[in-house]
Amino acid sequence: MTSRDQNTPVSILPIIVNPPHLYDPTPNGYSTAVISPAAGRLAFVSGQGGQDQTGNLSPEFGNQVEQAYANLAVVLDALGALPRHVVKLTVFVVDHDMSKLGVLTENVVRMFGDVLPAQTLVPVSKLAIDPMLFEVEAVVHLD
Repeated sequence: MTSRDQNTPVSILPIIVNPPHLYDPTPNGYSTAVISPAAGRLAFVSGQGGQDQTGNLSPEFGNQVEQAYANLAVVLDALGALPRHVVKLTVFVVDHDMSKLGVLTENVVRMFGDVLPAQTLVPVSKLAIDPMLFEVEAVVHLD
């Protein structure tokens, strides 16, 4: 399957690959593989946590995830990129369980729509700051 935006030239859009003989990952908010176009540069975005602009961190997992994706959107804007330019996400979840997967999927689909990046979820026991429950890092293809 290939995702293309009608307003963007074909040569600069990532190509999403979900082989039909593998499990369909799209209901869980990611793609099996993403091919980054040859032209352009890559940006590597450091992990974005759920801190707001003042450094405050909600104790609620869902609020942290929502804020982390809002923070990622700010970084994308600063790079001159859009969510469709993200080719890979790595997410870190403290004490991951299946109840958290729905929250993650909801936020990814809200941000990326049907142009879902490749993604890896890494369960961890803790992150850099004790109250952090979630962090997302990204690889972005810049035009």
